[in-house]
Amino acid sequence: MQQDKHPDYHEVVFRDRSAGYAFLTRSTATSDRTIEWDDGETYPVVDVEISSESHPFYTGKARTVDSEGRVAAFERRYGGGTGQDG
Repeated sequence: MQQDKHPDYHEVVFRDRSAGYAFLTRSTATSDRTIEWDDGETYPVVDVEISSESHPFYTGKARTVDSEGRVAAFERRYGGGTGQDG
């Protein structure tokens, strides 16, 4: 295996400011800012706009699409024919 081909993989704190949530993981992401973590160590911190704590899909606040209502509206607008021209 060739040396010096892989990026620096290190521990980083990702912080979701909208949810007030942060988590420590390993990543290649870098940052000039640092944060002191619960273990007393200092890690680079990367602020993100959205994470699993604030994303609507993971929080259960996702909008569901009413596909049946859309089909009915389409048929009302353009005619609910059988699809056979003749």
